[in-house]
Amino acid sequence: MNTGLQHAHSYIAYVALILLIVASVNALIGMASSKEFKAGDRKLALFALIFTHTQLLIGLVLYFVSPMVQSFSVAMKDSNLRLYALEHPLINIIAVVLITIGFSKHKKAATNQAKFKSIAIMYTIGTILILSRIPWSNWL
Repeated sequence: MNTGLQHAHSYIAYVALILLIVASVNALIGMASSKEFKAGDRKLALFALIFTHTQLLIGLVLYFVSPMVQSFSVAMKDSNLRLYALEHPLINIIAVVLITIGFSKHKKAATNQAKFKSIAIMYTIGTILILSRIPWSNWL
C-alpha cells in the first residue's frame, strides 16, 4: 500500500504542478492584458485546486504511515529526513492554504482584474513554495 501511495503522490504531483503553473501564467496574462475572466479560466484554476488538494490528502496519508517520518529526534539531525518529516509537509500545507485562499478570493471579487489578480498572486506564491520543498533528488 505504501508503495502505491508513493507512486500516486509522485504522479499526481506532475499533474498538479503543470496545472498550477498553467493557471498562474494564465492569471498573470489575464491580469496584464485586462481580458475578461471566463468559465475556462475558472475551470483551470479549479482543476489546479482539486489536484493540489488531492495531492495534499495523499501526502498526509503517506506522512502518517511512512516509517521515514516516525522519529522526529532522528529526523532533525539529518537534513534529508528533516525535509520529509518537517519542511516538505509544512511548506506544502501553507502553499495549499494560500492556493485555496486565492481561489476563494477570486469568487468574491467584483472585477475581472481582481479575479485574475487573486489567482495570479496566491497560485504563484503557492507554486513557488511547493517547488522549493520538492525532494528533487528522489523525485526525478
